[in-house]
Amino acid sequence: MRNTARWAVTLGLTATAVCGPLTGAALAEPAAASGLYAPSALVLTLGHGDSAATVTPERAVTLTCAPTSSGTHPAAPLACAELRAAGGDFDALGAGTDALCTREYDPVVVTVDGVWRGKRVSYERTFANECVKSSYGTSVFAF
Repeated sequence: MRNTARWAVTLGLTATAVCGPLTGAALAEPAAASGLYAPSALVLTLGHGDSAATVTPERAVTLTCAPTSSGTHPAAPLACAELRAAGGDFDALGAGTDALCTREYDPVVVTVDGVWRGKRVSYERTFANECVKSSYGTSVFAF
């Protein structure tokens, strides 16, 4: 049942991020510039537990990177810039810094679902605790 809740949140936020611009005045006139960009709309979730299959999302944000940076992510422009620099590869985003974190095991799971430059993306990473996640050195997971 928890996995169902995760997918419901993910699908709802993805639909909002992708279809949100299609309301109101956007339907009246076509956006000429948006046709030049492959879609990049992501939903990021965070929860405490060992895997996304058993975790109920505690936080979720949207991140749209094309044609401009937007969404509910608190640092959308910086996160999009980091993703562009890494070529959309979440494993290449950066290594942990020299932050002093305890060895307490309180796992934090971050998931990413959506579309990056027109290609389907599904990513999951488990950090040992919040401190380790924060020391990862990227603004993409800072929400």
